[in-house]
Amino acid sequence: MAGRVAYALTGSGPFLLVAPGWLSHLELGWAIPAERMFHESLSSGRTLVRYDRPGCGLSDAYDGPRTMALELATIAAVTEALGVTRCDVLGWSLGAAVAAQWAADQPEKVSRLVLYGGWATGDAIGDEDSKRHVLGLLASHWGLGSDLLTDLFAPEADAGTRLALARYQRAASSPETAVALLRLAYALDVLPSLARVQAPTLVLHRSGDRAAPFDQSRVLADAIPGAQLVELVGRSHLPAIGDVESLVEQVRRFLGLPRLRRTVPTGLTARQTEVAALVADGLTNRQLADRLGITERSAESHLERIRLRLGFRSRSQVAAWYVARHPHK
Repeated sequence: MAGRVAYALTGSGPFLLVAPGWLSHLELGWAIPAERMFHESLSSGRTLVRYDRPGCGLSDAYDGPRTMALELATIAAVTEALGVTRCDVLGWSLGAAVAAQWAADQPEKVSRLVLYGGWATGDAIGDEDSKRHVLGLLASHWGLGSDLLTDLFAPEADAGTRLALARYQRAASSPETAVALLRLAYALDVLPSLARVQAPTLVLHRSGDRAAPFDQSRVLADAIPGAQLVELVGRSHLPAIGDVESLVEQVRRFLGLPRLRRTVPTGLTARQTEVAALVADGLTNRQLADRLGITERSAESHLERIRLRLGFRSRSQVAAWYVARHPHK
């Protein structure tokens, strides 16, 4: 496979490989609090492996054909680079079909398999007219297309998070890559391979998911020997949006991990939100202190706590986060 594939590790313990959905960007995704907290919840007790497929995020550019063979070669490249011979695998959306195929083809390399929001046959994702409409919109107007799919993928997210997700998608790939990957999602058919999956398998799907029909997860579970199907409440296709706690709890239980004691908050206190707003307005720490009637050291402490809570390294990330969540302020 030509080009380098970017990957990132989080946590410690046995490896858990995540086969991503439609588009990904390791760095920008980590800057979205909801996505970061989802991955951190899975990496408690596991070394979580995330990667950007060729042509996406931090991986090298790629303009060749999009095929299942390329998807499988990408997983092979990542696991070989890490020296991983066997691991748990979680695939979601497009990545669910890829993960299922990998488990079928490489049974000796997959300990346990988790499939979320997936499908066995891409033909089942919407009717032909809606597919043509979405593909045409993505090709002709990447901005409107990404906004449309974000609303479809994350209807339970607030307006600021949806805006951040749409921008994130546009930064993750070119419109040509986005169209090619969506075409691949519509074309994949892993149903003939599912009977060969040997790993214990958990299939998860939210009942109100409009991006991928729930019935397709039932097809996955019925076709994979011994698979367990769990229906989750919610409408969001993205795993990091909506009732994330229930999803994470199911995954951790299946992997034999203890329940997390608490969920780390992704929001800020009222005072921290006020500080973040002033940072977004470009105020220095001295100006923050003058505006709030506090010492400059207190302003620095507020900003440091904000960075720690959101997992950011710089005030520019804090500013970008605030603007994304409050686009009209």
